[in-house]
Amino acid sequence: MENKLVIYNTLSRKKELFIPINPPNVGLYVCGPTVYGETHLGHARPAITFDLLFRYLSHLGYKIRYVRNITDVGHLENDADAGEDKIAKKARLEELEPMEIVQYYTNMYHDNMKKLNVLSPSIEPHASAHIMEQQQMVESIFRKGYAYESNGSVYFDVEKYNKTNNYGKLSGRNIEDLLSTTRELEGQEEKKNPFDFALWKKANPEHIMRWPSKWSDGFPGWHLECSVMSTKYLGEEFDIHGGGMDLLFPHHECEIAQTKIANGKESVKYWMHNNMITINGKKMGKSLGNAISLNQFFTGEHKLLEKPYAPLTIRFFILQAHYRSTVDFSNEALQAAEKGLQRLWTAFDSLSKIKAGNQSSVSISKLENKCYEALNDDLNSPVLIAHLFDGVKIINSLLSGKEQINKDDLNKLKSIYKTFVIDVLGFEKSEISQTDNKVYHKVVDLLLDLRMEAKAKKDFQMADNIRNKLLELGFEIKDKKDGYEWELSD
Repeated sequence: MENKLVIYNTLSRKKELFIPINPPNVGLYVCGPTVYGETHLGHARPAITFDLLFRYLSHLGYKIRYVRNITDVGHLENDADAGEDKIAKKARLEELEPMEIVQYYTNMYHDNMKKLNVLSPSIEPHASAHIMEQQQMVESIFRKGYAYESNGSVYFDVEKYNKTNNYGKLSGRNIEDLLSTTRELEGQEEKKNPFDFALWKKANPEHIMRWPSKWSDGFPGWHLECSVMSTKYLGEEFDIHGGGMDLLFPHHECEIAQTKIANGKESVKYWMHNNMITINGKKMGKSLGNAISLNQFFTGEHKLLEKPYAPLTIRFFILQAHYRSTVDFSNEALQAAEKGLQRLWTAFDSLSKIKAGNQSSVSISKLENKCYEALNDDLNSPVLIAHLFDGVKIINSLLSGKEQINKDDLNKLKSIYKTFVIDVLGFEKSEISQTDNKVYHKVVDLLLDLRMEAKAKKDFQMADNIRNKLLELGFEIKDKKDGYEWELSD
């Protein structure tokens, strides 16, 4: 199928036709987690958003090199280059080596991603494994006159850069606004201007994670790692850089500036940002104290949760909203997602029960075109899901005999649901879930077989008791001449 994918480019602030720099190869870089704590729902959204992009581009026939980094050094407690390294602080408080913290929470992140059915990236580099390359980039920027040393730390000169470049073009900010809004924080006195950002920080005596350099024993600035690792693995120019909206400023803005000076060109063609998950209208995040970890969602052990929620329910909850819109957490929304996902799975399983005829009274090609049109319009997953639910109505009509379908159209219908429900949206049940589902179906079938035997023996009270108990549990049962049909009601 001809590629008509259009994506919203944060840099141009408009939708643009996706044209790779070197087709069919595509370079995709996504900012990964800072591994100093449990994985939260906010971490899940960019992972799932760009997993959808990765899956769809692969489906369209592109060869993707997907790089998602691990931040394990240099991310301080605020974005103004002050405070303690988050991982070093965690290590100090728990009396562990920093890399023990990194390994523990990286393993947890990977486990959570696997449960959410997020595919692994092609490359997952760690910031601490690229200290030498980061020092080289600092040296390049310093040599070109856009960095200065202060007390052993090195800062990027934003004011000088802005004289010939547009610092703030990604976020829409300008120097004057930054002068009036930048907070006065500890360590700012080292800088020429409060909006200058660190390329290298001199480590305090108590700082654990440090490396020798020509300026000081220290560690790289947080923004530097993504410039280094993205261009190292994807080249000086690559297609897509993704991340959460909270990274747009200052992180991605600083990336653009330092990369432009170091490499003499901007590296990214398309910038993509997913929006936030909110709770009662406020951003959900660890720094605000209102975050719920993914493990808490899976176990239900949080005061805001009415029950546990399966990982793929979380995935459905996130994808039922467009990635550029906010998603507000509520138990009602999650329970609706749970039912919606079950409805898709039930329809998918029901496809095997449909018998093909000689002709079709339904338009399967129209459904297929609508599904592609939805994703081609800036990955509009909620519209895609709506079209798939329209397809559920078609499936139910075919099952009831109200509509007919020929063999070719039936195979196409099965292919549509396999492609979009399983391959692209990633709503594939795990092997354990599939086993549980088969056992669960066998148990219900066994009860209904016992009901049929009771009716044959004219034990109508037993038959009615089995039926009524199943109805109470939410099952819909339809008696037929040759047996029965059942499904779990929404």
